Amino acid sequence: MVHLNCLDLNLLPVFDVIYREGSVTRAAEKLNLTQPAISHALGRLRLLLEDPLFERLGRSLVPTAKARSLADPVRQALRSLDVALTQIGRFEPQRAERRFVIGTRDVLESTILPALMQRIGAVAPLVEVASVRADRRLLESGLASGQIDVAMDMLLPLSEEIHRRRVDTDRLVVVARRGHREIAASLDLQTYLRLDHILVSSRRHGGGLEDLELARLGLERRVRLRCQHYFAACRVASETDMIVTMPERYARIINHDTFGNQILPMPIEGQAMELYLYWHASADDDPAISWLRSQLLETLA
Repeated sequence: MVHLNCLDLNLLPVFDVIYREGSVTRAAEKLNLTQPAISHALGRLRLLLEDPLFERLGRSLVPTAKARSLADPVRQALRSLDVALTQIGRFEPQRAERRFVIGTRDVLESTILPALMQRIGAVAPLVEVASVRADRRLLESGLASGQIDVAMDMLLPLSEEIHRRRVDTDRLVVVARRGHREIAASLDLQTYLRLDHILVSSRRHGGGLEDLELARLGLERRVRLRCQHYFAACRVASETDMIVTMPERYARIINHDTFGNQILPMPIEGQAMELYLYWHASADDDPAISWLRSQLLETLA
């Protein structure tokens, strides 16, 4: 067992960067140190922890089981220390050089990022934003470790350590090509169920929110195509008699100029799609992330 008083804390950032980069050379570049200095630090860690920590596989360093178990606790500790040091000063957007990571779904990128970047660009010219796909199973650990600063998604069953705020609502609509031979100015439930459907999902199996609403009424639709992105689904809909059910705001963005499809109300009244903003409790007092949350809230407002 290694006690904290036996550990040089300067070794922890070295471990964290090697873990993320998978390379001593890239870690040296990130930390602005020499490669021998990084190798020496890694050697000391290996002796202290009695484990190789990283093993070479081709040109990359692959973490051992012990390294994987240490990665999140080390990153959380470094994040907490960074937040504590940040609180000594103030976050000044005009001069801040900061990269924020937002976990979100691709559907939200087109609806939120344009206005968000206009807002941030006007007051924080050196701030960078990375929008990344957040696996819902790993969302909590991503927020806890600091790999993700904030996230936006539907209501999810997360622990009390993850704070949330409802920021927007949307509804489902149906997209079909103009001139569809079975759809006039409106779409009734009987026609909706009779037509062939496109289901958009990143999962290989299971239905969408619309299928849950139908199942609640004891109904089922016929899915002919399953794909990963609404853009592809809308293009298929524009060239066939298949239809796609999707969030209204994104439907209007990609169909208005690109495909010219018609957008129709869902023939059943379903629950509103609620969008939530998520962040970890440890980020509550981080002035930089508090500023980011305020920018998102004002954008969505």
